[in-house]
Amino acid sequence: MGEVSFGDLLSGNVQVAAGYNFTPVWGLRLSLDAWQSKGGSNLRYLTLGEQTWKYRFIAPSIDATFDLTNCILGYKPDRICNFGLLAGVGLNIAWHNGEANNVYNLVASKSIAGREVPKEHLMTYLWNGTTTRVFGKFGAYLDFKVSRRIALGLEVNGNFLSDTYNSKDAGNTDWYFNALAGVKIRLGKVDKKQVVTAPEPIIIEKIVEVEKPVEKIIEIEKPVEVEKVLPRDPMRRDIFYTIRGSEISKAEKVKIEDVANYLKKYPDATVSVTGYADKGTGNPKINVDFARKRADAVANILINTYGISPSRIFVDSKGDTVQPYEQNELNRVTICIAQ
Repeated sequence: MGEVSFGDLLSGNVQVAAGYNFTPVWGLRLSLDAWQSKGGSNLRYLTLGEQTWKYRFIAPSIDATFDLTNCILGYKPDRICNFGLLAGVGLNIAWHNGEANNVYNLVASKSIAGREVPKEHLMTYLWNGTTTRVFGKFGAYLDFKVSRRIALGLEVNGNFLSDTYNSKDAGNTDWYFNALAGVKIRLGKVDKKQVVTAPEPIIIEKIVEVEKPVEKIIEIEKPVEVEKVLPRDPMRRDIFYTIRGSEISKAEKVKIEDVANYLKKYPDATVSVTGYADKGTGNPKINVDFARKRADAVANILINTYGISPSRIFVDSKGDTVQPYEQNELNRVTICIAQ
């Protein structure tokens, strides 16, 4: 942006960057921008019209990235679109400023002819050779996921540096803006859609040893039916979920039906419903809410589908403070214990 028309100041730019996401929200990248910048002056009052000049540059920087979508909505590996912000600092190395020197000579020749030239057109900060300046950067990006490793990216950033960049004394900071479109490739670990298989239930067989009678009974005229009374054992069912999920699959709902049948069989029985979340995903604040949603989902089915009284259901959320399983994925679970 400047004194001359917007289109006359448009120029090409390329960017290559490599970075690392320390969390689903925060990341750091090394970025390299390069191609050319343009400057311009409106010299119509000197009968020179609008004059522009271009020069080359390369600008390495270190940028911090902040994923606003993951911060607000929580991390979701299969999300299609993510929006974020970025800020950084770097060095702008510029050279090939010969066209600016040509414009300077045109202005100087008019000045010698007796015309007074405002200081902003005298190109007070004209430079030659190669020059390096510190610059700051801020911007925003939008990523559209194509696959687990590939995303199409859009980025807009603004870069500000000293007033000497375009050779003119404008009395303020010089700026250039980049609008970029490209491809992002994820090289590290990729989140896969995980299907959690519940461990096979452990069946404990009770073996009752009966002493052999001393006298062998040869013949029994009428068998005597004896009602076998067994002690009531607690029932445990573990309901598993996908990553960041609280929806209950059809296979897992069968386990809730088992709990409901147990409660109907024993009217004095109660059930504790405790939700958990895995430490490998999210953070403690988010995970306690996920665990609560998982436990509430089970309790709602017991109440609304099977007619179990809420007074017989005790709901709790442990978040990720307790990990009942060694395998991380299995801790996305609600554990029901009826007794």
